Amino acid sequence: MRRRQRIGLFSAAFVMTVGTGTVAASSVGTVPAGAAKASGGDAHSFLHQLNGGVQISSTVPTNGDVNPYGVAVVPTTRGRLVAGDILVSNFNSKANVQGTGSTIVEVSPTGGQQLFAQVSRLTVGRQCPGGIGLSTALSVLPGGWVVVGSLPTGVNGALPKGDPAGCLIVLNSEGVVAETISTPEIVGPWDMVAETTGAGADLFVSNALGGDIRTSKGIPVAGSCTVVRLDLAYSPKSPPTLLRQTIIGKGFPWQANKAALVLAPTGLALSFEGTLYVDNSLNNTVTAITNATKRSKAVVAGAHIVAKGGGLNAPLGMVITSSGDLIVVNGNNGVATELGPSGKQVATKTLIKNGAGDLFGIALTPNGQGLYFVNDGTNALELAQLG
Repeated sequence: MRRRQRIGLFSAAFVMTVGTGTVAASSVGTVPAGAAKASGGDAHSFLHQLNGGVQISSTVPTNGDVNPYGVAVVPTTRGRLVAGDILVSNFNSKANVQGTGSTIVEVSPTGGQQLFAQVSRLTVGRQCPGGIGLSTALSVLPGGWVVVGSLPTGVNGALPKGDPAGCLIVLNSEGVVAETISTPEIVGPWDMVAETTGAGADLFVSNALGGDIRTSKGIPVAGSCTVVRLDLAYSPKSPPTLLRQTIIGKGFPWQANKAALVLAPTGLALSFEGTLYVDNSLNNTVTAITNATKRSKAVVAGAHIVAKGGGLNAPLGMVITSSGDLIVVNGNNGVATELGPSGKQVATKTLIKNGAGDLFGIALTPNGQGLYFVNDGTNALELAQLG
């Protein structure tokens, strides 16, 4: 028996420095026939019924980290984790250098905020090639295990030279690092969605780096990255153990960008039928990977695109509603776009007015009647609810 756990993606994409303006994507496209206008769309759509967002809390911890990216709702109370609270990962340090953020904050639905974890360094024996830069990839697994991606940057926030670069960091329910998962198939983990199983969990991770096609002075400039499934097993007293890893999607283009650090596949959403949807901020597409939970052979991204252009404008975080529709937030304009399972665009809604550079991670509320999203412009967590 599998239970779907949806997380904010950024999940997972390009990195936005606080205060930057619009980030150019390579293929914005024109609105196709049947796409909804920004004023609403299908009267029965999720976004059409969604009210405007309100700020819940600042996401800046005491060390000053900024640029909130990942969003995950805590499913059950354990240790310092409280059911219904929202975890938010920060990608930038106080100095606003991308890929150097080290904190996860825990926000209550009523607005209380506290530091859940600060991962400034790793103990001997735990590896994360390149260092620490907490990304949009963020999930809470049964037993209170928190998994967060790290895409560290080099000097002055440059893309890392190493391949692979980054890792997944596993923390216990007290916010203490328990292990790291570092393999050749994890290269700049950018976003993540998790599905729990009877014996463990499947983690689906979108990589933003790897497969270098061009470099400049040793620093990667463009490449072709992957989406990988990690099968984990649980132990009553130990962190989840990696059993196997499988590349289920390949050929996703990524490209370095001065304003955004990298344009790449970001948002992930897993349907109840086992289709994994992947959006890409570089070419404004959504790709469908069918049979993702059992697939042993990778699909080629370009051959499985179900949506392109229209209301997709540097798509980032993505979730799936109870009706099976996809909600995608766009980095270039502060607008959310809703797509049906086939990829048809049915509605759009402005979440942040003049919000270029503000949106990233999103997550549904536990009852499915609201949408949590981070506002990178104000370094805050916001909530929009159906009404």
